[in-house]
Amino acid sequence: MTQQTSYRSSFILLTILFFLWGFITVLVDSLIPRLRELFTLSYFQAGLVQFAFFGAYFVLSIPASYILSKIGYKKGIILGLLTMALGCLLFYPAASYRVFGIFMLAYFILAGGMTILQVAANPFVAVLGPEESASSRLNLSQAFNSLGTAIAPAIGALFILSDKIKTKDEIDMLVGPAKESYLISEASAVQTPFIGLAIFTAVIAGIFFFAKLPKLINEKRVGSYLDALKHKNLSLGVLGIFFYVGAEVAIGSYLVNYFLEMNLSEVVRENGFMKSIAETILSSDLSDKDDKAVVGVFVTFYWSGAMIGRFIGSYLTRIIKPGLVLGVFASIAILLIIVSMNTTGLVSMWSILAVGLFNSIMFPTIFTLALDGLGQLKPKASGLLCTAIVGGALIPPIFGLLTDNVGFKLALIFVIFCYGYILWFGFRNNKKQVAI
Repeated sequence: MTQQTSYRSSFILLTILFFLWGFITVLVDSLIPRLRELFTLSYFQAGLVQFAFFGAYFVLSIPASYILSKIGYKKGIILGLLTMALGCLLFYPAASYRVFGIFMLAYFILAGGMTILQVAANPFVAVLGPEESASSRLNLSQAFNSLGTAIAPAIGALFILSDKIKTKDEIDMLVGPAKESYLISEASAVQTPFIGLAIFTAVIAGIFFFAKLPKLINEKRVGSYLDALKHKNLSLGVLGIFFYVGAEVAIGSYLVNYFLEMNLSEVVRENGFMKSIAETILSSDLSDKDDKAVVGVFVTFYWSGAMIGRFIGSYLTRIIKPGLVLGVFASIAILLIIVSMNTTGLVSMWSILAVGLFNSIMFPTIFTLALDGLGQLKPKASGLLCTAIVGGALIPPIFGLLTDNVGFKLALIFVIFCYGYILWFGFRNNKKQVAI
């Protein structure tokens, strides 16, 4: 096998991983409106779902980097996949016993496996070819990550959000077989998709067990995390990942509730074009669908915009400086949020959904700009950058707390500040040659 063929095969396998964790990450979002009603949660408490999920990145990214230095990237990928499968399996007892704590444990374990994959796969893709095309290459892999995130909301709306959900008080009013039947159907709505994901993830782990991956990264310990952090642009990139992931997840997690607050379910039902889109995705008439499913299907456009943008971004970052592309995309994202804040109805809806298109290139571009020139410190730097994904744990609950107190529209100002930092980081990297 030639080196080029080996690179191509490895790139395809790694891209499958990007798809998988993108799909699962956003499928988690579909559970938030359901859990909020089932457990009578505030927006802040619902945001803690993301805290458990993304908190794993903060706790486990550096340990994952250490583990990978000991067992190698191939075994690390297999370990990450099997850990993900275990997390998916835990959704079965969590749904059966309706215990919120078990849900949180399942999220944490699932995210723990994804953390190991992120720490391994991002730098691996970055070095599967020339360093000057690393941003383009990672954008392409991340495009398939976005394909997973684009599909997940439709799957979530179809299998998790489509039926009518009773509140805790309504459930308490049920007696005998009626209550038992309802609880079984509720559990099944969560169990079925996650059991399927557990099986699929285990199969992928088996494929990687027999796959041959090139050893491109020095898997022995070289330098320290403090050595890596001495590179200023890496430190700034860590903050960039923190704010990007937090802002993207904050918007994505609360889109359904944001749309419901603006009564957009009725707008969709009354608008022929919007109604046809929803019925096409749900494959049924809207009359028997819950309002959350009616608006939830449109979250697909938020994540599919990221997919389209990454395919475009893979090309743009080849012909234009990645820092400039990043700065321009962040600027447009801010403008779209401002439009959504100051409008209502479909204009507000589509402007906030369009933010996904301009989110697209942010993670891979920030990641590769931060890694640029770090050589054998890249595995350490990757662990630090993946630790910053904890932004997805911290920013959504803060956004939820603000929403509880001042409403969605004003809470979006907080998200604008996150994108403002990314705008600055992008233009900083465009204007100067980063000292390494």
